[in-house]
Amino acid sequence: MNQKIKQDFCIGANLRILRIKAGLTQEQVAIKMQLFGLNMSRDFYAHIENGTYNIRASELVALRSVFQCDYADFFVGMD
Repeated sequence: MNQKIKQDFCIGANLRILRIKAGLTQEQVAIKMQLFGLNMSRDFYAHIENGTYNIRASELVALRSVFQCDYADFFVGMD
């Protein structure tokens, strides 16, 4: 299943905050994503944080595990 979530608003800033809070670099996040079987490079992850890539649902699921957070944390401040 290659379902994507259309970014009508950018969650990249929240992802950056969660990554920094977790003490991870973009490279480390990309490596952890690869462990979930996702094809991810540091550059590719940077595009997600910058909002230039529509994130896939499977990537969001993996990021939730990487950052050990709730899905709501991705959408803080977007109400």
